[in-house]
Amino acid sequence: MTETAINLGATQTIAGKAAQNADFFDVLNPATEEVAGRAPECTDAQIDEAMAAAVAASTSDWLRDPAQRRAGLRDAAAALTARADEVARIIVTEQGKPYQAAYGEVMGSAVMFQYFADFEPSGTTVEDNAEVRVRVGNQAIGPTLGITAWNIPLMLASAKAAPAIAAGNPIILKPSPFTPLSTLALGEILRDVLPAGVLQVLTGTDALGPKLTARPEIRKITMTGSIATGKKIYAAGAADMKRVTLELGGNDAAILLDDFDAAAMGPRLFQAAFNNTGQLCICAKRIYVPDALVDAVAEVMTAQAQAQQIGDGFTEGVTMGPLQNKAQYDKVTALIEDAVAKGATVVTGGKRLEGPGYFMEPTVLKGCRPGMRVVDEEQFGPVMPLIAYSDLNDALEQANGTEFGLGGSVWGADVQRAEEVAAQVYSGMVWVNCHGDNQFPRQPFVGVKSSGLGAELGSWGYSHASDLRLDYTAL
Repeated sequence: MTETAINLGATQTIAGKAAQNADFFDVLNPATEEVAGRAPECTDAQIDEAMAAAVAASTSDWLRDPAQRRAGLRDAAAALTARADEVARIIVTEQGKPYQAAYGEVMGSAVMFQYFADFEPSGTTVEDNAEVRVRVGNQAIGPTLGITAWNIPLMLASAKAAPAIAAGNPIILKPSPFTPLSTLALGEILRDVLPAGVLQVLTGTDALGPKLTARPEIRKITMTGSIATGKKIYAAGAADMKRVTLELGGNDAAILLDDFDAAAMGPRLFQAAFNNTGQLCICAKRIYVPDALVDAVAEVMTAQAQAQQIGDGFTEGVTMGPLQNKAQYDKVTALIEDAVAKGATVVTGGKRLEGPGYFMEPTVLKGCRPGMRVVDEEQFGPVMPLIAYSDLNDALEQANGTEFGLGGSVWGADVQRAEEVAAQVYSGMVWVNCHGDNQFPRQPFVGVKSSGLGAELGSWGYSHASDLRLDYTAL
């Protein structure tokens, strides 16, 4: 796979047109540390224009007509599929993941639009007799703001845009300034597919997000990002009772039982921890291992780590790309150093690759415990801390005893026993003998505690893109 020139991802989409800007900011390629492209810096006047377009679109005949919305979403899926290679190359260049993973992200985004094009919301009949007819269903909320993170930029944008439009809401997408180009490309591709104001894309640096969340025209905010940012958005939305959906950080625990088969299950566990270079909120990030199995698990994880091909996502055979940005690289490095200083042992990895790019060897640590940052914080990188335990109840208490509650998993040969233990894990999503697996996009993506508010994907995502409505008719 060779890199080619990218012609998409240069302009904001406002009111169905390419916006013209004088100021831009650089977007770096994390594999080279060179400039991958330049994204527009949204102006206050452009925010005003985008808000006016969203308000106008929210009362348009197109958004009020379910048949037109479905047709538009199908066309969006087809248009994105037709440009999949181009958009995948943008993702590789700005995010760093291998090309095949980037291509899969684009195709998964197209599936998202197709799913919600085909989705048929079902209301509930409360009463239907000779005296009254009462039904409960959904109604559009209004202009929606989607704020996305840098780890799976296009997938997150599509997961917010598709259900919003399906429910009758116009949406403004604000991608991370680290990875804005693929979302800009999405806006460019869909300009001729969706009516003006239905889907808009605004980009900017740190000041843009607070400006958008404060706008009274926005009636719903859906955001993927850190817990700290989520709390700020939640507070901002409270000022005028905006609806808020938050998909926030996770520090997912994976509990291995004493019948865990390291040779058979180890490769699957490795993938659960190191997928996307560990840069997924639902990666397994804390691995609780029975004392007697620590060495066997470490041995299998080491073999898996050393078999990875690390490099530029355009290079054939690469299985793991760089960390997306220097700040994240520095954080992961600091977590490893803190663990070692407090007594952990590096089994394999732990070093930066020589040369340009934010490449780090996949790292396995033994001797980890609470009080180490790599255990207490979300790493969001290629690090697996192994935490030995002698008492299962203690492992469960540690797994549940944090502010995080996105995902968790239990692993063991006796599936029934593993399911019984999994019932005691307090997370929004719990897996047995896998972690992060998804019947995409039909199942909900949901967190508890500080890891989330509301739900995305499936019928639950549609419901959270809507307001409830009760219709009562006296006959």
